[in-house]
Amino acid sequence: MKNQTVILGGGVTGLAAGVASGHPVYEANSQPGGICSSYRIASQSSPISREESHNSYRFELGGGHWIFGGDPMVLSFIAKLSAIRGYERISSVFFPSENLYVPYPLQNNLSRLKSETRLAALAEIAHSGRKRPETMAEWIQCSFGQTLTNLFFAPFHEMYTSGLWNTIAPQDDYKSPIDFKHVLLGAMSEAPAVGYNTRFLYPSEGLDTLTSRMADLCDIRYQKTVVEIKPETKEVNFSDGSSTRYSTLVCTLPLNRALALSGLSVDSQCDPHSSVLVLNIGAVKGLRCPKDHWIYVPKSESGFHRVGFYSNVDPLFLPTESRLKNDRVSIYVERAYQGGNKPSEIEIGEYSCKVMRELQSWGFIENVEVCHPTWIEVAYTWKWPGSPWVSEAIRLLKEHQIYQVGRYGRWTFQGIADSIKEGFVAGTCFRD
Repeated sequence: MKNQTVILGGGVTGLAAGVASGHPVYEANSQPGGICSSYRIASQSSPISREESHNSYRFELGGGHWIFGGDPMVLSFIAKLSAIRGYERISSVFFPSENLYVPYPLQNNLSRLKSETRLAALAEIAHSGRKRPETMAEWIQCSFGQTLTNLFFAPFHEMYTSGLWNTIAPQDDYKSPIDFKHVLLGAMSEAPAVGYNTRFLYPSEGLDTLTSRMADLCDIRYQKTVVEIKPETKEVNFSDGSSTRYSTLVCTLPLNRALALSGLSVDSQCDPHSSVLVLNIGAVKGLRCPKDHWIYVPKSESGFHRVGFYSNVDPLFLPTESRLKNDRVSIYVERAYQGGNKPSEIEIGEYSCKVMRELQSWGFIENVEVCHPTWIEVAYTWKWPGSPWVSEAIRLLKEHQIYQVGRYGRWTFQGIADSIKEGFVAGTCFRD
């Protein structure tokens, strides 16, 4: 067989690379999209389905994946494959003990807090930013001051980073922007919405429709789980016993996994990652269910840090019979773990029960009709302060004609649209 460019991973980056290059895409699952894939369940005892039915809830494998930002040309490509709808972000920080919702970002909405808290936070933020932080914890303290750190940022990031925030480097600071003019305005009245996701898009037929139509434009091979990459012979072996030769490998697999599969290593310590357990829940809507698209939670008895409401974005996430009545809710709940520390099935079952009871106590839900857990092994990627591991790993793989692309392939944060763009670039570069 003639050697060729081979693409590993049928998520949105790999699919885009396949569309642009015409080269084969190898995907471990039986459907495309990776974690950007929708599915449906009608009841707790029902199997997962890709087909819509009148009584099924729609969920996503890794929680809500909304399309924000992005090159206009990429968004035009997406719109040609699937109709998309635009939304203005509705998001809050939720303090359960007070039943208090403060619009996101917290620092720009201090008027919602008690006067003594507001005044202390204002004074601290006004004198912030005078130290160069080395860790995320230091960056938070320097940016937001002790009052807001104690109130929200410390407990939230302890859960969000699964305990890593005291040791990892600051990153993605644009997610929680700090501008004292907005802080001051929000302490007195209303501040304008800020951040990278103030407006977002979502395919009206679901992410699975978008990724399936991208896959229709590709030469994609399913159920091809990579078990070994042989850089010396330029060969990829799969769990089904098959293999393929390549001249160039475009790899969207997580960077740590690509190194391990190829038998390569670098001197620097591997940068850390967090795994996430996502509970997808379909239930009767509670009387105090918020209208937010998602909320950030600094304290929960169950240990989750975020709750998202699919059906507040679009009623198509609900069973057909409930869309007009709006008497049901489709929810995702996220809890982070240090990379690879997956709980047992028994632990997941116990945790699921705790989450459902807690959401019921908050008035978000009543009777639960579906609760389905999904595990994302590499969900959030982090870096040690000053770490060269990412650049060293990418450089070493490149020396063996293995090119890492995509959010997890390059160990960075980017949205769906930017991931598609990166796949187009990679596919075009290696097109015959």
